[in-house]
Amino acid sequence: MSTQALKKILTPFEFEAYSPLIEEILQLKKQKNAVILVHNYQTPEIYHGIADFTGDSLGLSRKAADLDCERIVFCGVHFMAETAKLLNPTRKVLIPDLDAGCSLSESITVEDVRKLKAKHPGAPVVCYVNTTAAIKAESDICCTSANAAKVVNSLKTDKVIFIPDEYLGKNVARETNKEVITHPGRCMVHEQFTKDDIDAYRKQFPSIEVVAHPECHPDVVKAADYAGSTSGMIDHIRKSKSQKIMLVTECSMSDNVRSLFPEKDFQVPCTICPHMKKITLEKVLRSLKEDVFEIEIPEEIAKKARLAVERMLQI
Repeated sequence: MSTQALKKILTPFEFEAYSPLIEEILQLKKQKNAVILVHNYQTPEIYHGIADFTGDSLGLSRKAADLDCERIVFCGVHFMAETAKLLNPTRKVLIPDLDAGCSLSESITVEDVRKLKAKHPGAPVVCYVNTTAAIKAESDICCTSANAAKVVNSLKTDKVIFIPDEYLGKNVARETNKEVITHPGRCMVHEQFTKDDIDAYRKQFPSIEVVAHPECHPDVVKAADYAGSTSGMIDHIRKSKSQKIMLVTECSMSDNVRSLFPEKDFQVPCTICPHMKKITLEKVLRSLKEDVFEIEIPEEIAKKARLAVERMLQI
């Protein structure tokens, strides 16, 4: 993004504070032959200032697989960097902060998955991409929020185990005739939204279009006009003729979408993901300078986890 465009997005104080860091990062990534991948939930100075590519976690990882680079710096959370490493095993994948975790990813353990499989023998395990490589290695196939129903419907069984997102699993269950066994995992951002939130905004703005993420409660998704992945939400808004949009998702996602569509009026009752906010320009700069923190996955886990991801990509 040009300097002038960035000035329109950041406040004068932010622009003055962030510009030197952004310039140093942009120069250093060329020297280090690095590509910076930025998730939609990152703050505007990162999203607009230093990204080579922006998007959702799997889309970014797939994009990286097609690039000629030595390093990938993933501005997201840990499971996303792991997925990038699974799809790019020969490249050095870095995450600027090892503590950038995920409440949903951390809601399930390998032992939890094994107990579910023992309780429901023969039921394939569909694993949401928002999980660790170890959980993916225990699963039969991965999915994203965009293709979850398609993946579930592709399986030749009457019952599936869907992990770890309880709400996404229940939303998928409405799009299939299969029995969907869920695990009580939730995203700390999206579980906070309620149908009452939507009803209140519709009362205040009768013509508003509600766009939600499928990690929200099924009542929220049912009340929305559209529910989809972060990339799907952006595509939907781009095509929508509505001028007033209610975004039901993470705060920085709302900020970034608003800047992409300045002609639209956004109402954003958003909540913050504290894990995503651990990534800062200062930490990205250090990551490039010192090659920290590198993602490493034991090969026996990586091999199984990669298979689950590749099965999804084949559908």
